[in-house]
Amino acid sequence: MNPIMNTQFALCIILAFSFCGAYGAKITFMNKCPYTVWPGTLTSAQKPQLSKTGFELASGKSDSVDVPSPWEGRFWGRTGCSSNAGKFSCATADCGSGQVACNGAGAVPPATLAELHVEANGGQDYYDISNVDGFNVPMSICSTRWNR
Repeated sequence: MNPIMNTQFALCIILAFSFCGAYGAKITFMNKCPYTVWPGTLTSAQKPQLSKTGFELASGKSDSVDVPSPWEGRFWGRTGCSSNAGKFSCATADCGSGQVACNGAGAVPPATLAELHVEANGGQDYYDISNVDGFNVPMSICSTRWNR
């Protein structure tokens, strides 16, 4: 059986919308896969790029990214990644940058996407999981919001 299809919630993205300090939200990635996943990030046009545009996330580990306000973009999990002759690539959802960091490049399908809009129209936060670019890992979003 395909290990990707057999994992119930492989990559959980927890959105903690914190309005304290300089950032609009803290995005925490939790890898519940039995294998390593390399999350990638892509910021929408004319929005500030995140400090991390790609990173390694071992099974059972978590990592966070601070997101400014307002912000919108995508996250996805890359699988089957390795470096060959100094060039980094992934079997699924590769961003084609040749590095762990995606540096403004999006995922090559198939890629399950988490799409986020932090403090969008009227200060609202929007998010969804999309399979518009295909499916490569199960994903869920859990949100937590603190009072200002």
